[in-house]
Amino acid sequence: MSDSDGGSGADKRRFARTALSLLVQYRFNTFEDFLAEYSVNLSAGGIFIRTDQPKAEGSIIYLQFSLKDGSRLIEGMGRVVRVNPAGVPGRVAGMGIEFLNFDEDSTRLIEEIVSGRQAKKN
Repeated sequence: MSDSDGGSGADKRRFARTALSLLVQYRFNTFEDFLAEYSVNLSAGGIFIRTDQPKAEGSIIYLQFSLKDGSRLIEGMGRVVRVNPAGVPGRVAGMGIEFLNFDEDSTRLIEEIVSGRQAKKN
């Protein structure tokens, strides 16, 4: 994938990504209000969130997002593993989040979303 869709480094990825715009709510500690931004893509191992104010690599984040029909809430912990700062031409500003602690149902649902979208592309 090109830099414009969330970053480069496809050779380092363990999981295939699929483009997906979902509203993601997140916070970095229990005292913060939730922030909300849209995802750029999703994989079984993580998500890229578009934001002009990404947190530093290594930051732990609590994530919540729902299917577009609102039927299922997916939530868990993640770690910021890549940051694209705002203002860099040809790159989407935001942060790549590696999933750390999602329950089995959430993990299975994420895998179904990704595999279903991959199948539609083929």
